[in-house]
Amino acid sequence: MMQILAMHGWAGHAGAWSHWRKCFEQRGATWNSADQGYGGGEPVPKAWVQDPARKVLIAHSLGLHLLPESVLEQATAAVLLGSFSAFVPDGRAGRAVAVALQGMQAALGTDQELPMLERFLDKGASPHPRSALPPTPLLQGLTVLGRQRLQQDLDLLAHCQTLPRGWPRNIPALVVQGERDAVVPAASAQRLIDDLGHQPLTLHREPEWGHALITPTVLSMVQRWLEGL
Repeated sequence: MMQILAMHGWAGHAGAWSHWRKCFEQRGATWNSADQGYGGGEPVPKAWVQDPARKVLIAHSLGLHLLPESVLEQATAAVLLGSFSAFVPDGRAGRAVAVALQGMQAALGTDQELPMLERFLDKGASPHPRSALPPTPLLQGLTVLGRQRLQQDLDLLAHCQTLPRGWPRNIPALVVQGERDAVVPAASAQRLIDDLGHQPLTLHREPEWGHALITPTVLSMVQRWLEGL
């Protein structure tokens, strides 16, 4: 039996995986969508809910860094969508990214909060319109608690430098990247591949894909990859 643990990225939410969850459950898998609680509600725990033979992580973007060591070290396979080990690249490009992140931090809690989130979601959806993304509760307004969680994880985004503690280096991993990703710098996407080193790795990089890789096309590819393990 296979269990999936899915983790969204910064400003994401568990509901974005609804189509994936339905498709995997129809195939007999157990699905658990963790949630960081940016909408102000209680976070959904990042934990394996039972002990099947196969434990598969699916992480989008910052989601890789939101998973605890105890969860990571038990995984038997991993799918990384638009992910990174270090988000801020080295050199001049990294300085520009760091300044942009500081601007996002400064916007939280001000009248620039909503426009900042809208710009981020526009970049996440690019090259498609934002309407292609699942609806998000964040654009209805943030709670104090939701804002605090976004601030904390924005700081994590700015300072993560390597694969998270507990990362299982001997398991098969599928890395999916879009060359038109407007969120993750190209150097950061390549850094992830370099940091995975000798990991049993399958890389799928598409020139026309962006950052929001939770699409039916990607879903089908992930299912085929898992079936081949």
